Amino acid sequence: MNRILVVAATALLFLGLAGAAWSETDGDDAQAQIEQYRQMLSDGNPAELNEMNGETLWKEARGPKKAGLEKCDLGLGPGVVKGAYAKLPRYFSDTGTMQDLESRLLTCMVNLQGFDRDELAKHAFDGTFGTPDLVAYVVGQSRGQAMSVPMDKPQEKAAFELGRQIFHYRAGPYDFACATCHGENGRRIRMQDLPNLTTTIGAQRAYTTWPAYRVSQSKFRSFQWRLNDCFRQQRFPEPGYASASTVALTTYLAAMANGATYQGPGIKR
Repeated sequence: MNRILVVAATALLFLGLAGAAWSETDGDDAQAQIEQYRQMLSDGNPAELNEMNGETLWKEARGPKKAGLEKCDLGLGPGVVKGAYAKLPRYFSDTGTMQDLESRLLTCMVNLQGFDRDELAKHAFDGTFGTPDLVAYVVGQSRGQAMSVPMDKPQEKAAFELGRQIFHYRAGPYDFACATCHGENGRRIRMQDLPNLTTTIGAQRAYTTWPAYRVSQSKFRSFQWRLNDCFRQQRFPEPGYASASTVALTTYLAAMANGATYQGPGIKR
């Protein structure tokens, strides 16, 4: 634990010192420094703390029903966590919907533990109910697994297509789409490379390192949070937590990353 805290503190210092240096270097030199920074952070990800806490919460009797989540079915059977995230989103017959990890956790926490759905959604990102830590635990159990999001059922294929359309949909005061930033090679914002998510390589590179710990915010961030932040930057209305549209968009990005080795939780600037 001490090792993780030291790495996080060092990373924050590095960010402050590197800002001035990056502003005075050309693109190639700056990118090399960014890669050096990422390598420095690769050992001792603070998200390990979230994973450990999430494992405790998974087994803890909580909520009005005083139950754990050992019977939660993430797609591979009740209680099976190993490799589950690498096969999400997927269609669940018990809910009759496509679900990603966070929407499925929402279902389990409501049905098994008796939590109120609206309250869970309201506090999904702030840690009140431990949702970010549960996410960290589950995704960590797919580390080293190959992404294999199923595309067999009609609902899964339809979600992929809807997600593709949402990705390219332009609207808002800036006439932005997800593809505006992530639809071409070689794009960058504030020295940050923007992967081309319309390509297999770009999607694999990006998706397999989220969810992630953001050093600049000192917080673990889920993939639903990442999409929410993208919509915010596009000046779109905030999407509903675990809504059908966010699940469809996640389906598109996750399926595009199929075949790659999942490496999360990642660590970001």
